[in-house]
Amino acid sequence: MTNPLFQPYSLKGLNLPNRIVMAPMTRSFSPGGIPGDDVVEYYRKRAEGEVGLIVTEGTGIERAGAVNDPNVPDFFGAALPGWGRVADAVHGAHGHIAPQLWHVGGMPNRATTSKPVTAESPSGLYMAGRSNGDAMSDADVADAIAAFARAAADAKRLGFDAVELHGAHGYLIDQFFWGVTNQRDDGFGGETLPERGRFAAEILKAVRAAVGPDYPVIIRVSQWKQQDFGFKLAADPAALGEWLQPLADAGADMFHCSQRRFWEPEFEGSDLNFAGWVKKVTGTPTITVGSIGLDGDFIAGFGGEASQPASLDALVERLDREEFDLVAVGRALIVDPDWVQKVRDGRTGELRGFDRAALATLV
Repeated sequence: MTNPLFQPYSLKGLNLPNRIVMAPMTRSFSPGGIPGDDVVEYYRKRAEGEVGLIVTEGTGIERAGAVNDPNVPDFFGAALPGWGRVADAVHGAHGHIAPQLWHVGGMPNRATTSKPVTAESPSGLYMAGRSNGDAMSDADVADAIAAFARAAADAKRLGFDAVELHGAHGYLIDQFFWGVTNQRDDGFGGETLPERGRFAAEILKAVRAAVGPDYPVIIRVSQWKQQDFGFKLAADPAALGEWLQPLADAGADMFHCSQRRFWEPEFEGSDLNFAGWVKKVTGTPTITVGSIGLDGDFIAGFGGEASQPASLDALVERLDREEFDLVAVGRALIVDPDWVQKVRDGRTGELRGFDRAALATLV
């Protein structure tokens, strides 16, 4: 019997050879926002290693406060030729790739040596009682929506196979979802998740109009935020459906469901994880992610705690019963571009652990 990880999968004409996705991971190797030869080679190696779908690191849309690090790549203007080279290199290695489109919202500046850019967010807040930057005006909101759509259109024009929107982890779209950071009293705020989800829904509608009906559009979502690891936007399956069904209706073809540990149940009374519940309540395909292939979660890993290779048996069992459709691998693919081939061939003794030193270079 074929390992479910290595069964093909199709979504709107995107035909993947296996179920393994490279998770988007910020690398900060694009000075001035421009991806260079090393970034091209980094993604080409993962395609040669037979990753089914590569989702790039987060890339900034065309808004002044979209990124908070000068080495994070843009996805507009002078950065686009570099991204075209990335797409061509991945396709030359028979791979598939989607850019992740990103706006960090009210997150503080990560780089102390860069010229600070005024942050923007729904209400000028990035966590409870902590302000940073400006509350977005109606014009700012409209322009941000348009910027996501332009970037998606550019992705399609450059030959990318799909596009992903970053709606998770406490960044801009998630700041609109979260009542703590969205205290607006206009049509983009409100007491309910569907009301606060309008910003994401309008982005999805604009992106769908820009790329057409047959181009795969993914949105990454999470319950947790960097500002509050234990927070849950949806306390139960009914609330989850109220939050995410409008996004599926607005144009999302797939949800990339981020949790810190994929094996943890999302709600009491069931062992379904976050991706499993999202698929169940929306009927929309999902990607699971969270410490796949390693024994420690990525928050601890990026904080300096080393992780070692871990069994994939529980993941394979869940995939086999169709709890979710694809699986995203992060840190294991940072340290080893050949991870997919090694897993497929049973070369588990060759799998590598992860420690923070791996972030210092592009391998």
